[in-house]
Amino acid sequence: MKDLVTESKLAIFGGNKSINKTFNKHVSIGKEEIQAVNDVMADGVLSKFIGAWEPDFFGGPKVLAFERACGDYFQVKHAITVNSWTSGLIVAIGAIGIEPGDEVIVSPWTMSASAMAILHWNAIPVFADIEQDTFCLDIQAIKSKITPRTKAIMAIDIFGNSAAMNEIMDIARRNSLKVISDSAQSPGAIYAGKKAGTIADIGGISLNYHKHIHTGEGGVLFTDDDELATRMKLIRNHAESVVYGMGIEDLTNMVGYNFRLGEIEAAIGIEQLKKLDSIILQKQAIANVLTGRLKNLPGLITPTSHEDLANVYYVYPLVIDTRIIRISRSRLVQALREEGVPALAEGYQNIHLLPVFQRKIAFGKKGFPWSLLKADEQPNYKPGSCPVAEKLHSQTYISLGLTGLDLTKGDAEMIADAFQKVWNNLETLEI
Repeated sequence: MKDLVTESKLAIFGGNKSINKTFNKHVSIGKEEIQAVNDVMADGVLSKFIGAWEPDFFGGPKVLAFERACGDYFQVKHAITVNSWTSGLIVAIGAIGIEPGDEVIVSPWTMSASAMAILHWNAIPVFADIEQDTFCLDIQAIKSKITPRTKAIMAIDIFGNSAAMNEIMDIARRNSLKVISDSAQSPGAIYAGKKAGTIADIGGISLNYHKHIHTGEGGVLFTDDDELATRMKLIRNHAESVVYGMGIEDLTNMVGYNFRLGEIEAAIGIEQLKKLDSIILQKQAIANVLTGRLKNLPGLITPTSHEDLANVYYVYPLVIDTRIIRISRSRLVQALREEGVPALAEGYQNIHLLPVFQRKIAFGKKGFPWSLLKADEQPNYKPGSCPVAEKLHSQTYISLGLTGLDLTKGDAEMIADAFQKVWNNLETLEI
């Protein structure tokens, strides 16, 4: 017979845990990928890229096949593979012709690579604040950051959710700006009938090991623009050695790298892409169970759904309404973890406050690349410049890492039960 007192008492105070199981990790690699790798190994061609002007400049048969498959799935004219999504962002920024001193508007609420790719070309990241419900760039914040030096917007499709791309593209066109869509966390997400990463001038996804699908490391760039596609292929593969053979007149940023994807990774990618739809449906099903159970908990804000948007839930994001919940986030998270809630994190990222953007710490008195600007023109990377992102990070945002777990609907119900138990005992946490 159950001890009803212990059952209702929070685990943090010695009660029984709500969840006593170890959840399975999400493993998308199976026999299909193993066979694909074995086929490449048997063939003996692990890479076929050559940094010279000939057909193999564009890669081997598996790379080309994977690019065709991605083009078909994402419905884009050009899909271009790279060895990481960080490489992809560097390629994208270079391809649109960003030069030293140019400004690129970007979110502070993302992985550091988004901003580092801008710095790579000696350009200046200008951070615009985000929306609290979507965690993507706020449209009014974008407008407020545009200056004569602004050359592009990097929209981040975060947590499986797409940014408001139609509005962002409208702003860009009215101000003669290029748009890059960083959809690393949102492969297959739908916005206004199109897949995330396919609406911008250049977009793309990550194939890092903790994404929906992966090749270990890797990324894929998307564009419908022939010239941008050519420039990206050049930057990916030692551009300076073949640039004249491509017939390119504008040689801006034609410094090339070895950002090439291998045949093994491409072979894995071909098989992984076939699984993406089923993985997305599974994540969405779990998220729907969680939302159905958690949306009525006072002071807990669940993900916002939009009619024209299909979220693929890289994580399941939650926000604490501090007007209702008076307990600190860390206390809530501690209690939930003690109940057995898995993959629970608090806060995310405020890139604009990283040491690299604190001028004296990172670069000394002269600074770099801020030395390109006069003292009164230097961008503001101080606390308070992105208040929504800063409050989310420091006080109110928590998440469940759905992509890393292979959850069932029953698992989602157990997680929801644990939340309900904590909410039933909020008063005891105040002591």
